[in-house]
Amino acid sequence: MKNYLVILLTLTSLATIAQTTRKYSNEFMNIGVDAASLGMSNAVVSHTADVNSGYWNPAGLVHIEDKQVALMHSSYFANIANYNYIAFAMPLDDRSAVGISLIRFGVDDILDTTQLIDDQGNINYDRISTFSTADYGLTFSYARKLPLDGLNFGVNAKIIRRIIGDFASSWGFGLDAGIQFETDNDWKFGLMARDITTTYNAWAIDEDKFEEISSAVDGQNQELPETTEITIPKLQFGVSKKWIFNYDYSLLAATNLIVRFEENNDIISTSFASINPALGFEFGYTDLVFLRGGVGNFQNELQIDNSESLTFQPNFGVGFKYKGIQIDYAFTDIGDQSAALYSNVFSLKIDFGIFR
Repeated sequence: MKNYLVILLTLTSLATIAQTTRKYSNEFMNIGVDAASLGMSNAVVSHTADVNSGYWNPAGLVHIEDKQVALMHSSYFANIANYNYIAFAMPLDDRSAVGISLIRFGVDDILDTTQLIDDQGNINYDRISTFSTADYGLTFSYARKLPLDGLNFGVNAKIIRRIIGDFASSWGFGLDAGIQFETDNDWKFGLMARDITTTYNAWAIDEDKFEEISSAVDGQNQELPETTEITIPKLQFGVSKKWIFNYDYSLLAATNLIVRFEENNDIISTSFASINPALGFEFGYTDLVFLRGGVGNFQNELQIDNSESLTFQPNFGVGFKYKGIQIDYAFTDIGDQSAALYSNVFSLKIDFGIFR
């Protein structure tokens, strides 16, 4: 039974201890949405042009011609964690558009065994309860075409809500900004700046609950953690081009460079910034069926013998679109190819133009 307490203590402590120097807050907002995009290893910043642009690059929202809605579901870590996403977008006029999206990443039905043993040392299984830990990201997007032909911009306002049962909760707020540019010969460029103001999360921790957990196992007492964490800015630069063959066949090739202002295990890393590339492609037939693939998340991992090994994240996907309804599937690994944590991702997109 102590093992269960140790596990609960560890999980809750990791989730709630948020030091002011911590720079990896809100990582659930970096997983990605839309199976079509995930199948291309997220290399979509330059050409995203539908309701999902609110997440990838809000500048792409100006390309929608009618109201659109998108849904996505995926399970991670052997179905322990569930990731759900819903989005809606609509044009305001021929030069601007708005969107709203909601992401939930959570683990439900976690056993709370802190009350299992009473003050007299008696075990009562009826005292076991369950709780959930969930992260929510609500995003409001606005996009507009600029006077320069082919140049668009967009902005996001994000509200972050993180809940760990009755133990702790936090609120956060952040801003994103993005631009897209398309040349006369169909080359597309995109730049997305996430958390441009540095996103802060302020935690409220139930001290009584924290004391119950930290003292549940002998020798595991801890001081109340700090209550502020930050998400540092990140840049994503993308280039893409689409070719049409014999009227019926198309090939979209895209690449992204993800820039983080820190030193880590990315394939290119300095004390100032690190850069990680992503490559993706989409082969289409009559704009009806699609085959996608990509590779990204290149990491220099340190091995036991102090040597470095290059790992990467492969992705694969297929899609089907008929009139205004699009169904996509992606087979992806949110870690690296050695961890075998592959997940099946499904998404649906509906263009309300089909009802007109």
